[in-house]
Amino acid sequence: MIDTTSGGTWKAGRGPVGPVDGQSIFRALVFGAILVLLTTVVLVLQWPLSGQYNLALGDVSPVDIRSPRYVAFISESLTEADRQAAERRVIEQFEPLPRARADQVRRARDIMAAISEVRGQGEAGTATAEQIAQFRQLPDIPLADEQWQAILQLDETGWERVAIQVPAVLNVIMLNEIRENQLETFRRNVPAYLDLVAENEALAAAALVRSLLRPNMVLNAERTEAARAEARNSVLPKTASYEENEIIIRQGDIVNARHIEALTALGLNQPRWDWWQLLQAFIVAVVLAGIFDVYLLKAAPRQILEPRQLGLLLALMATFLLLAKLMVPGHTLLQYIFPLAALPMLIYPLLGPAPTFLVVIYFGVVIAYLTNGLLPILVYSVTGPLIGALLLGRADRTGDFVRAGAVIAAISLAVLIAFNVPVEGQVGADYLQLLAAALANGGLAASISLIGFYLLGTIFDLTTPLRLMDLARPNHPLLSTLMTKAPGTYHHSLLVSNLAEQAAQAIGADAYLTRVGSYYHDIGKTNHPYFFVENRLEDTSPHDQLDPWSSAQIIINHVRDGMELARRHRLPRRIRDFIAEHQGTTLVRTFYSSAQEMAGAGQVNEADFRYPGPKPQSKETAILMLADSCESAVRAAHPESREQIDELVSKIIGQRLSEGELSQSDLTLRELETIREVFVRSLQGVHHPRIKYPEPEIPPLPVPSDEPTRQPASVN
Repeated sequence: MIDTTSGGTWKAGRGPVGPVDGQSIFRALVFGAILVLLTTVVLVLQWPLSGQYNLALGDVSPVDIRSPRYVAFISESLTEADRQAAERRVIEQFEPLPRARADQVRRARDIMAAISEVRGQGEAGTATAEQIAQFRQLPDIPLADEQWQAILQLDETGWERVAIQVPAVLNVIMLNEIRENQLETFRRNVPAYLDLVAENEALAAAALVRSLLRPNMVLNAERTEAARAEARNSVLPKTASYEENEIIIRQGDIVNARHIEALTALGLNQPRWDWWQLLQAFIVAVVLAGIFDVYLLKAAPRQILEPRQLGLLLALMATFLLLAKLMVPGHTLLQYIFPLAALPMLIYPLLGPAPTFLVVIYFGVVIAYLTNGLLPILVYSVTGPLIGALLLGRADRTGDFVRAGAVIAAISLAVLIAFNVPVEGQVGADYLQLLAAALANGGLAASISLIGFYLLGTIFDLTTPLRLMDLARPNHPLLSTLMTKAPGTYHHSLLVSNLAEQAAQAIGADAYLTRVGSYYHDIGKTNHPYFFVENRLEDTSPHDQLDPWSSAQIIINHVRDGMELARRHRLPRRIRDFIAEHQGTTLVRTFYSSAQEMAGAGQVNEADFRYPGPKPQSKETAILMLADSCESAVRAAHPESREQIDELVSKIIGQRLSEGELSQSDLTLRELETIREVFVRSLQGVHHPRIKYPEPEIPPLPVPSDEPTRQPASVN
């Protein structure tokens, strides 16, 4: 049913508020239950219970913790540190590799003989490709072709000296203990062992020795591990002790293993459930979740109850709850850096203002609970997020995030100074750190919200203003294809987008979404552009060669083709809705009438000539349907007056209304009247009658003469 009242809509353009079904109630209840569980866990696990502490490695101590009595205990952390130090003092155990030197020297002699044989296949002092190819086949001799050429170019006497030196030098070097990690050092020192005067002979010999040099000592892992185990076991357990009232850990210190051992030995780190404390946290969580559920079921726009939007809201709240747990309680600096403002700056443009304010209230209560009602941090945590969300708004431009982050930093700085005025003008290092934390808060909030805005829009398939800006670029692949293959459709889409945007703005719908959606509503026509009248330059129509059924299917399929192109180019779901819903379930009347004429007394299945739908599900897609029909009709009819345009627009809107195509869009009759007025005014400006100007008198062309035409002098 069409709502006949002027209310019932949320003016932020996020969709109508309507009755909820059983499935939506179930989603809201599941959301509330998960929120209760998360809130309870965070509130309880962060609270000291019955004078005991629940600290873990890496935590920051919220208070000074003193030993209530003298205690002595075996410290595993100190013992383990000594054992690791003893292990590090044990050197690795190596043993000789049997026959490594003799085998490598023998192999060197064999290789020298093989090289001599290859050298003998050619003329002395020359190097052929065949000889170098044979050298490459020598196993484990990775010499470059230039080095092989140098060896081949040695004279016979020089080569004999090299062939003698290589095994001899290799034998001398491998008399040393050579480990794997020492191999490169010995290779660098090879020239020091050579007894060759000629530089080319020395270079050749050094290259061969380096390639043949191998470790002759191998690591004995078993002996090494056994030695380390012996050294480890020789360390006696270390004892730690604390006197009565001695400080175990100071406030702000990082908890280490020794602190945990002392607290455990004293029984101070054994958390016991305080069931009353648990009940208290549970009641707070239920109240907060109940507020959200009441909003979701009574006042939320219908789209927020969809799984995608609820999942986004829950994921964001859970993430920042965990951050609050890590950064707020017991910390003096991190609680001021905690970028809570990024959360409402993400929710406001993605889900609207109402859930944003609820989230700020929710986190205000949570932070008050975690800090035991500490007023400065409560005011600090609430003011920045509220101001940042209000300033950011719909986040139409990237600069909005920068501006909001700067204002958040300024507000945070002002609140911090108001609650922490320096005594007698003395400003210490701690105070300056707090001020720096306030400035960092604004920068983090802007950065996280901007990055999250891009990521969340893609992950949750949300149509954010920044994504719309990207889609509105004329050089987008789909729009470029539309402009090239179907220029008439592209021009029609521009006219329809202007018409629909003005109407959406007039009734408070999302005007920018409507404009961008209108750009893409007919992209399916690019598959068969000349079957649509706006793309034909000639009077002949390709439909003249087809039967009405085939023609109707080609026309209808532009919706399916458009959806396929949209999915292929990953257009957001809200943009795909414009493609799927802009024709609703309307009838292709021209070809339906032709089919009836051809069938005569036979029956024609009306379903063969109807678009698949669905009908428009939102105000924005309904406006596009009306704008598309009105612009096409006015362009085809060529009305000569405003009255004729008004009559045509009213007829089309009334027809769509009577056919039930607008029944699921939540447009009111008052809004339809506003849309009609906008359409008539806009179409009159585009399709107004043209003044017929008198034809100008065109003088006859001059008769060409044989005299050459003088060219004007060029101006440099």
